[in-house]
Formats: sequence, structure tokens, C-alpha cells
Amino acid sequence: MTLLYLNSNMMGAGEPELGKLLLNLFLKKLAASDVRVDLVGCVNSGIFLTTEPGEALESLKALQAKGARIATCGTCLDHYGLRAKLLIGEVGAMDQTVAVMAMADKIIRP
Repeated sequence: MTLLYLNSNMMGAGEPELGKLLLNLFLKKLAASDVRVDLVGCVNSGIFLTTEPGEALESLKALQAKGARIATCGTCLDHYGLRAKLLIGEVGAMDQTVAVMAMADKIIRP
């Protein structure tokens, strides 16, 4: 099983605008590739990818159409007050994150 672990709405730790651009490009290329993703887990600021319209959301929809499950951290959604604004997938829990990470054959973390 392959997990795409998105713990930020950016790629890298530099300038935020560049980081968001890089992550959008990464997700777009991943969605267009033959790489199989079974589960996308969004935590921390990665939850903005599933709660805000945009390029990243469109790429996640493409991954979902190819069979990926999308799970967004419930604790994170509650922290930011965004549970009602979830646009794709399901609300996940930390015990699920622990179990998935422990059994995943591959974890992709951009």
C-alpha cells in the first residue's frame, strides 16, 4: 500500500509562495502519472488542500478518481475550525494514521 502523506500545504521549507507552487506542480504531475496512490493523508496545514478550492484540490480529485482514498485529520480540522468545509474525502483519526504508516509499503512525502 502506498500512502501520500501531506503534512503541509507547501513543498519544502523556504519561501511560502514557491512552496505552494511546487506542491501544486508535484500533485498535478503525480495525478497524471502511473504511480499508484492508495491513500492520501492530510494533516497540519496539509488540511488546507482538502478544504480550499484550487489546483491542489483538483489534483486530489484526480487521484481519488484513480482509486485513492483521501483522509483529513479530524483533530486538525477542529483546530482550524474547518470540519464543515471539507471538500473531498473523509475525516481521519490519529489511530488510523499510526496503523497506515506502520503497514504502508511506501510513504511519499513531498
